[in-house]
Amino acid sequence: MKKLSLLLGVGVGYVLGTRAGRGRYEQIKAQAQKIAGNPKVQDAAHKAQDAVVTQATAAAGAAKEKVGDATSSATDKLRTEASIQPAP
Repeated sequence: MKKLSLLLGVGVGYVLGTRAGRGRYEQIKAQAQKIAGNPKVQDAAHKAQDAVVTQATAAAGAAKEKVGDATSSATDKLRTEASIQPAP
């Protein structure tokens, strides 16, 4: 939710900056860069990135396991059906 508020604020700042002229736009841009360079903001961004990597790794592992299980089930089913049906 905080990220959405930040993006909304940047968007509003951009629109107001374009209406106010290039000078105001440069002021808003400089302030946004200052905020983005803040160590607390950088720390939060790194924590978010680490969380995403962790979740993506877990999701990839779960997906790999599910695909393996589905492949085994499909193979077993095909073998069972092939052994039941008479050969032509």
